[in-house]
This record gives sequence, C-alpha cells and structure tokens, in this order.
Amino acid sequence: MTRIALCQIPVSEEPAANLSRAREAMDRAAADGADLAIFPEATLTRYGKRITDLAEPLDGPFVTGLAESARAHGLAVIVGVFEPGDDLVHNTAVAIGSTGRIEAAYRKIHLFDSFGARESDLVSPGSTPVVVELAGLRIGLVTCYDIRFPELTRALVDEGAELFAVIAAWGSGPMKEEHWTTLVRARAIENTTWVAAVGQAPNPEARDGFGIGRSMLVDPMGVVRADLGPAPSVQTCSLDPQITIVTRNALPCLEHRRLNIGRS
Repeated sequence: MTRIALCQIPVSEEPAANLSRAREAMDRAAADGADLAIFPEATLTRYGKRITDLAEPLDGPFVTGLAESARAHGLAVIVGVFEPGDDLVHNTAVAIGSTGRIEAAYRKIHLFDSFGARESDLVSPGSTPVVVELAGLRIGLVTCYDIRFPELTRALVDEGAELFAVIAAWGSGPMKEEHWTTLVRARAIENTTWVAAVGQAPNPEARDGFGIGRSMLVDPMGVVRADLGPAPSVQTCSLDPQITIVTRNALPCLEHRRLNIGRS
C-alpha cells in the first residue's frame, strides 16, 4: 500500500511564494503519512511570458528547496517546473526521491497549441517518455495536454508503469472540466492502471483561466477514489496494488491487443 498526497495548491508568478506554499503542503502530506507528494504542472511559476525569465535549472533554488524538504520528511515528490533552454524553456516534471536526489526529469512532449493558446511560442517540446521508480512504484510521468494522447500512456504502461502521475495547469472554458475528468478516467480504464492527476487550484488573483482544481485519484477500473473539487487542498489517499492485479485478471485487455491491425 502506498500513500499518495494530491497537493492541489494555487500558483502565483513568484517562485519564492510558490516554494513556500509547496513546502507547507509537504509538511501536511508528511504529517498524514504520505510516501509521495504530487504537485501541479508549472508549480514554479504561472504560465505567461515571464516564464522565460523565471525558469530555473534543476539545481536552482526551487527544486533544491523541495529536495531539502523531501529529504527531511523521507517523502518522494513530483512537481512541474520550467527549465531554461537555448531560446525557449522546457516544461519539466521533476521526480525527487525520498533522499532528496533527483531521480528523473520528463520534458512535456505535447504542447498546448489549442483553444487559441500557443505553448510552443515559449516552450520547446521533449521527445522521450519517462517511467521512474518512486515510493516503491513505477510511475509514468504525464503533463497536462499529454493526457489527450493515449499513445503516450500506452507506451508508459508498456515500460511497466503501475501509476500515471498527471500534473496539470488545466485551463477553464466550455467543456474543459468535463474533458479533464473524462480523459483521466479513460487513461485509467484503457490501461487498467492507477492515475493520480493533480491540477492547480484556481488563483483568485490571476485572470488567465489556468487552474480548475479537480485533482483525482482513479483506480484501474475507472473508479474515482478521490476528487478534490475546486478549492485548495492537500489530500492523502491509499493506492493498493492488489486492485491492479484483480482488475487485470478480470479484464486482461492489455493482453488482448492486436498490434498488427491496419498493417499489411
């Protein structure tokens, strides 16, 4: 059994304020017996043109501060940051182990050039799916818009992912919340795999529409075990790997795939 804290926090433009808020959330998660704390995409700073100026390397003060808290609490962490690139930045999910060491970094593959937004104007895409071992689990890293691309999570489950950690700064808009909840459950159901999806809580001081909340833990049958709603919250939930075994025995759809469909 693994205890996972869904850390649905609001995010401002100021990295120092966000670091303080994230460390407070880690204190709460540790006090509740969590093994792993998951934070939203872009926890370093909110989306906007300033991300190119505020991006930090992974040995910068933001990730280093979280690593110190991870080590102090013996708590693994997944968090979204922006890394400097050549001209653009990388939208990166960082996995920090319970010793405070960076275990993996996933650069977002699918950039949000939709609904009038153009993430690619500021962000350079990654190209490599990442599965990392944290808190006794093999975890596939997924960032926001990636959730719309089932081939990514299928690649992750083929690499042995037992949990998808989906971090997001999901934008509001017509049907967007419905898309979020449906897609998170769909990725769990089609892969018979746990999904921990964590988004930013709405920030009342921001007017960009990013952050609807609705962080969720969904089991391999698609049952929502936790839904945090829209308000800021840190909630610790239990992931039972036995449920994956039972589900896959009853529904062995991963074994039933026919990969040669449509090929001559």
